[in-house]
Amino acid sequence: MKFQLDVGACLLAGAICGICMPRPAGATGEAARPATAAVRDGQHDFDFDIGVWKTHIKRVSDPFSSSSQSIELSGTVSVRKVWDGRAQLEEIEADGPNGHWEGLSLFLYNPAAHQWSQTFVNSKVGALTSGMIGSFKDGRGELFSQETIHDRTILVRAVWSDIKPNSHSYEESYSDDGGKTWALSFTANLTREKP
Repeated sequence: MKFQLDVGACLLAGAICGICMPRPAGATGEAARPATAAVRDGQHDFDFDIGVWKTHIKRVSDPFSSSSQSIELSGTVSVRKVWDGRAQLEEIEADGPNGHWEGLSLFLYNPAAHQWSQTFVNSKVGALTSGMIGSFKDGRGELFSQETIHDRTILVRAVWSDIKPNSHSYEESYSDDGGKTWALSFTANLTREKP
């Protein structure tokens, strides 16, 4: 015996079953969508950094070399807010074995992405670095970028941590394996200048 399939009848039967079948409370016929968590407004995440700080910096010459040398500098970091804190300008002046060094960072908050960006310029080079982008979570800020070192593209991670009213730490680390491991390249321990 052969059965002949009437597509129209099958569609009609399916529609009727769909109408007649009881639905769970709250079902709308669309697949359930997970609730979207409210996005945290982070435009004041860097407020802790505003002011004048004493800094002690350690810079590793080649973080990927086990025998790499490092230099240490001491100086001052001055940070002022722009646009009511949605941007900040940071000026760094430090002295070390190679003499006087100055740097400038611009921090910008993107309210649509809820992320911060940081661009940096070394006074001896006079060119902006590619911007780092990221955000704060649980009192820790992480921004990321890509750079080229020794003809290889690497990841760079900047971290602000141990944030207290009169001190905080900043670190930069490099990864040449896609973020599986990180090599520390720069640290700065900052303490607030007394008014």
